[in-house]
Amino acid sequence: MAESAVEARLRMARVARLATRDAEGWPHVVPVCFVYHREVLYSPLDQKPKRSSVEKLTRVRNIETNPEVALLLDEYDEDWEKLWYVLVRGRASILRNGAEQQEVVVQLRNKYAQYASLQLLPALAPVIRVVPVKITSWSGVEGTGLTPPT
Repeated sequence: MAESAVEARLRMARVARLATRDAEGWPHVVPVCFVYHREVLYSPLDQKPKRSSVEKLTRVRNIETNPEVALLLDEYDEDWEKLWYVLVRGRASILRNGAEQQEVVVQLRNKYAQYASLQLLPALAPVIRVVPVKITSWSGVEGTGLTPPT
């Protein structure tokens, strides 16, 4: 089966914005690295400098309180015919170990050369797992196979 335009963008995009909500409904948005693997999106909780430990990160606390998240992938260009976005709404969880977590760490290292260092992305690094519930997409060019927003 041929890969759709949406799947291709989910595989090729280098950065996304992860949106979570806290217990009171306040939004929190951060840029993240990710991989799309077996129809699931994964984002690492790596060793880049952070203000707090992984367990205290706002995105982690929010996911544990409310697993409904959104990931936005997009491309901006001054030529507006080249604009596109893919919005993934889904349910998130944190993988802390196991075969799936280990397989995803390998996928992340393959996609991002920066993660080749075991110090930046250790074998047991926790990973955010997002199972898509709804995917919406748009492109400035007709005939791209991307669906219009609703």
